[in-house]
Amino acid sequence: MKEKLMSKGEKKDLEMRKEYEFKGGIRGKYASKFAESSNVVVLSEDVAEIFPDSESVNNALKPMADLIRKRLKKEKTAS
Repeated sequence: MKEKLMSKGEKKDLEMRKEYEFKGGIRGKYASKFAESSNVVVLSEDVAEIFPDSESVNNALKPMADLIRKRLKKEKTAS
């Protein structure tokens, strides 16, 4: 998947406006909470064509995860 490069006009729209005021703000205040609750996985392009969103990936992997959990549980009780 190739990303489209932004033109100068589009890039200018993303810049911070002068009227925004961050005085008294705390940099990274919620960064640790966000990092704890987010889990980013990058799919290769050919896999992403088949699984275009997180729901489709989860639906495909949940049955496999269940099998792995059962196997690990068996191995743990056998030890």
